[in-house]
Amino acid sequence: MTPFETLTNKLSDQLEFIYNDILSASERDNLRDALLREMRLDQREKEGTLTPPVPYQNHWDEQDAILITYGDSVSIGASTLEDNEEKPLTTLKYFLDKYCADAFNSVHILPFYPYSSDDGFSVINYVQVNESLGDWSHVREISSQYRLMADLVINHCSSRSVWFDNFIKGHGVGHDYFFVADPSLDYSEVVRPRTSSLLRETETVDHGTQHVWCTFSHDQVDFDFRNPEVLLEFVKILRVYLDEGVRIFRFDAIAFLWKIVGTSSLNLPETHEVVRMLRTLVEYSQHDAVIITETNIPNRENLSYFGNANEAHCVYNFSLPPLLVNTLITGSCYYLKQWMMSMPPAQNGTTYFNFIASHDGIGLRPAEGLLTDEELNALINTMQGFGGRVSMRALENNENKPYEINISLFDALQGTTKGPDQWNVQRFLCAHAIMFALEGIPGVYVHSLVGTHNDYEKVEHTQHNRSINRHRWELSALEEALSESHSSHSQVYSGITELLNIRKKQPAFHPNATQFTLHLGDEVFGFWRQSMDRRQNIFCIFNISDRPQEIHLSEVNLTEFSDWVDLISGNKIDDIGGLLTVQPYQYYWISSV
Repeated sequence: MTPFETLTNKLSDQLEFIYNDILSASERDNLRDALLREMRLDQREKEGTLTPPVPYQNHWDEQDAILITYGDSVSIGASTLEDNEEKPLTTLKYFLDKYCADAFNSVHILPFYPYSSDDGFSVINYVQVNESLGDWSHVREISSQYRLMADLVINHCSSRSVWFDNFIKGHGVGHDYFFVADPSLDYSEVVRPRTSSLLRETETVDHGTQHVWCTFSHDQVDFDFRNPEVLLEFVKILRVYLDEGVRIFRFDAIAFLWKIVGTSSLNLPETHEVVRMLRTLVEYSQHDAVIITETNIPNRENLSYFGNANEAHCVYNFSLPPLLVNTLITGSCYYLKQWMMSMPPAQNGTTYFNFIASHDGIGLRPAEGLLTDEELNALINTMQGFGGRVSMRALENNENKPYEINISLFDALQGTTKGPDQWNVQRFLCAHAIMFALEGIPGVYVHSLVGTHNDYEKVEHTQHNRSINRHRWELSALEEALSESHSSHSQVYSGITELLNIRKKQPAFHPNATQFTLHLGDEVFGFWRQSMDRRQNIFCIFNISDRPQEIHLSEVNLTEFSDWVDLISGNKIDDIGGLLTVQPYQYYWISSV
């Protein structure tokens, strides 16, 4: 069987699963052929250049680290809110080249398309670059030197888009792209992350009042993927992104994609099959392309998006941020350790995307079943004491429940449950030393890289909690802060980049290298990593408390058959059975030589 025949058969099976009750066999065949044309895979077949992707292949190694940023997180003119003197994407490229190139080989530019709300996640036009940021030439300049990650905002678009305008008019592209629901039916089972009403009343020209499904805000109107034209549209968009140099695709809010009234409309089988089908098309088109699913849901459901190594290449490790912050403010790694021991190692061809902070808040749903209510309440109360905000979601009984904590990570780690203390920078770097050493690919939010504080002024201006962690730096102000060696911004930046530069030289920190949890008590967190060729062992040890701790190295089990060195300090470990004193929030990466 030729690669094209294998591909065709696979797509046919996937489309039958998704559309069996919606399209006839001939309609599914026509859709399959259209998808192949849009991805230009039929042309590759004619040229004789179509080859199948290699299964279970890792498209990453220990040198991979991803910087997460908005296109204008650093710009010229941000402080005055005037027209930028240069396009922010040009400024971003300068910032990447000067401050990030040694430590990061990849960059996630959060939605850089025209939008109407939610800082980019209410897209007006998917194939244009927001002109206030730049144009596709600026994007290509970045993608030519860094592995570029971009968002496919696939669940919904802006109510100000041409598509939704055509929905109101009743004709034109998009007029039938949106999920219309009957308000008389029961939607109490639907799981969603907001407190606004699910259905939005919209007056249309031909059909009067229609009720459009809105998982998020009423400016973010949900697509109806039962219409195959919606699927085809997004495949066209994927092709554009590939052509412009995108190699990592973040499937935003993918868990909500397929909707069936009377169900939770979350993680439905059709949603998983759509992910599998899009992966098929993407990896046949670009073998080294990677799909990351953004599913801010409880841990077990999140892991389901690995499939059988045939869905997402990577899943966001959403449980890590709340568990790690809990660990560092309580001085106990009990819950973090329990979770880590339960996490399955990722198969080859899949891995975790680790992060502690992002443009969103610290998600609380991923901590469900992992932290007790008492621990969650302590986390929330402590974060509020440090200036954080709490965003809510609606439950089926019309009650509201905390959904995420909105706070800058640097301010979140300014102290413990006892209050602020003098260990802010060291605690913050300890958190990143843990994250960088874990199985998976690390992602660092730009505001973590430079230790940005809560932006209360932006919250006041936008009236949105998430704005607290979406500061816009004036380039000159940021460069001045980074040049002052005693500033917290400079200390954080230097510490994080130094850790990443050490990390990328260690085969034992390959995202798929072996990981085993150590038992060193609740105040010392530890784990062991071993390279895939078994030549390097690294014992990672962290004092997660505000008191010095003593560790008997005999408990760590350093073998006498190797020499050992701490990668952080460069010091040799001469007495492998001796006593190690670890200062508050100090960390060791003890490697075999």
